[in-house]
Amino acid sequence: MLTGAVCGNIFASPNANQVRRGIDLLDNERGTVIIVKNYTGDVLNFGLSKEQYAALHPDKATRLKFVIVGDDVAVGKTQGNIVGRRGLAGTCLVYKIAGALASRGASLDEVYDLARWVASRIATIGVGSEHCHVPGTAASESHLGGNEIEIGMGIHNESGHQRLSPAPPLKDLVPKLLELLTSTSDPERSFVPFQGNGDKVILLVNNLGGLSELELGGVVGQVRKDLDAKGIKIERILAGTFMTSLNMPGFSITLLLLPPANQEGPSTEHVLDLLDAETSAPGWKWSAKSPPFGQAAVHSPVIVERTAGTGKLVSSSNSKEFVDAIGRACRNLIAAEPEITRMDTIAGDGDCGLTLKSGASGVLSRLESGQINGQDIVGSTIEIARVAEEHMGGTSGALYSIFFSALAQGIEAAPVNDPTIWPFALRYALEKLYTYTRARPPSRTLVDPLAAFIENFQENVFAIAVRKAQEAAEATKNQEAKAGRSAYVESESLRDEQVADPGAWGVKVILESLLDQV
Repeated sequence: MLTGAVCGNIFASPNANQVRRGIDLLDNERGTVIIVKNYTGDVLNFGLSKEQYAALHPDKATRLKFVIVGDDVAVGKTQGNIVGRRGLAGTCLVYKIAGALASRGASLDEVYDLARWVASRIATIGVGSEHCHVPGTAASESHLGGNEIEIGMGIHNESGHQRLSPAPPLKDLVPKLLELLTSTSDPERSFVPFQGNGDKVILLVNNLGGLSELELGGVVGQVRKDLDAKGIKIERILAGTFMTSLNMPGFSITLLLLPPANQEGPSTEHVLDLLDAETSAPGWKWSAKSPPFGQAAVHSPVIVERTAGTGKLVSSSNSKEFVDAIGRACRNLIAAEPEITRMDTIAGDGDCGLTLKSGASGVLSRLESGQINGQDIVGSTIEIARVAEEHMGGTSGALYSIFFSALAQGIEAAPVNDPTIWPFALRYALEKLYTYTRARPPSRTLVDPLAAFIENFQENVFAIAVRKAQEAAEATKNQEAKAGRSAYVESESLRDEQVADPGAWGVKVILESLLDQV
């Protein structure tokens, strides 16, 4: 890695005196390679300091080498004819690879030649949704629209290559960026000699300062997918905050094209070995010292046929009503998503509505395929449990899946095969659910309306049980949360807002839908 760095003020080059002081501090018998990003102020001040140092120390003039890095592909050849391409995050790869070689005792010329070689084979493109804010300055009017992004925005708030409005989804944006990086037919670009299918690269995805780790991971995943589609093999992935534009919400993609076999110059193995070399630099992001795993082959899930221990096949007395009731509940749950999401945004983490919607959509899909049907109630109930597990996830998915799995067991275990099995099976499922959660009514959770319904459900009083569940769900507006995310929210604020528990509201919607069908 670098032995030293000289910094100026924000978005300004250090002056020549500061740079010369850095050269003095790093003076050594083997020499120094100065690596500079291609910006006018940096090139002039670092270049001036080099020449001043050589003038003051003529006996040491040959100890200094100067490498300028310009890896930005947003600046076309015509536009950058005089000033050249801007230096971006690809410079970090020059630092790391050349620095590792220097640490192994290589000569000044060897380090210099490798640094120039790496600089000649890197391409970077950035994208941002807003300018960064320079500390100490007044916030300015937004540079871009609310649903607009800019490709090629510079790290010093320079304007970019192209604005896109509305901002495209990542799956549409990344291919555009990769085309700018790898195109050999664009006369304004094609800076790096990509050949297409079979090329090997080092991929660096850089956070420009304002992205979360989750968002950056999403970018990495999409870039991997699209490079694979182009037949370009990734040998290493580096992802993190390497070169920021302060707090700019955006990212950049850098590709270092590795040499083909038998080409004169450094080998792929040598370059990767230097990249992988350990460094104590605190800002260097750890990365795996191996190519990323390929996409795992996707196999169709193996469906294990249900073999009931009793051999009993429980069917609905009216298959169409059974299927229609489930479908109606799912559609109503999907329609209620915005309201449930609003509740959970106040009382929880905001995902309950979408979680229930995902589960309902999964059940509707199984209804359409016939995997959930009125001929095999137990099998259909097990299928609903599977959907909850696979499509919902989290706490809600686990609770629903446990309940419906236990409900299937309860139906199987019921002593009779008629409508009276439902009170028995529902109580059985509730007791099983209680094994895995401490929530008991009143707890401001989905257990409140569920338990109220089951405890009041008898064969001919379904409507009464649903009414009790409705009352229990409404009552959560004035209850203190004892379980779930709401337990961490100040109870007075929930009561003041009159926000029901979103999970309880979801159960209420389901049961009301079933009542409409009965």
